[in-house]
Amino acid sequence: MNSTYFKYVKRPLDICIALLAIGFFSPFFVLLTIILFVANRGNPFFVQERPGKDGKVFRMIKFKTLNDEKSESGELLPDAQRLLRIGKLIRASSLDELPQLFNILHGEMSIVGPRPLLVKYLPYYNEFQSRRHMVKPGITGWAQVNGRNKLTWDQKFAYDVFYVENVSLLFDIKILLLTVRKVILREGVNQEGEVTAEAFKGNFIEEQDK
Repeated sequence: MNSTYFKYVKRPLDICIALLAIGFFSPFFVLLTIILFVANRGNPFFVQERPGKDGKVFRMIKFKTLNDEKSESGELLPDAQRLLRIGKLIRASSLDELPQLFNILHGEMSIVGPRPLLVKYLPYYNEFQSRRHMVKPGITGWAQVNGRNKLTWDQKFAYDVFYVENVSLLFDIKILLLTVRKVILREGVNQEGEVTAEAFKGNFIEEQDK
């Protein structure tokens, strides 16, 4: 946490990588925006408040892979029924995370760090779990390359805190390389039988990502 890399290198490196990624993926970004604009009837993005470094709340943006179809009672249908056909492919390739490159440029996120969870979870963290907020949340992280949504909540927190306590340039490079491998192999996107991560069975009552 007090390393030269963390203090002086990580943020400029994030900006450089984000700018390069935006340029490289711009054709995909434009194409997916148009496709999801049509599929979601005018709203291609999913925006939600999430806690960042030190628990400060920011507005995280993703491509919207679930529609807003509701039941006769006015309640949103289960995720499995709302997942767009194109959304399955977008999630499997992790392209739904592309808009978060702009969160990085805005200074709210990092390329590598613990994934931002829900704001409503904040009051329920114990001291150990809350350490994940000592760094900016990331598009990818140590938990993501070690199982992503297939991990239990305890495993996710353990990996997140391990990253916080061991931030380094080599560690970030390792995570990025493993992320590329995971995306290519499409590993750990969902838990078996689940569209997204299973809901936390303790104090957490809703799913991690919508």
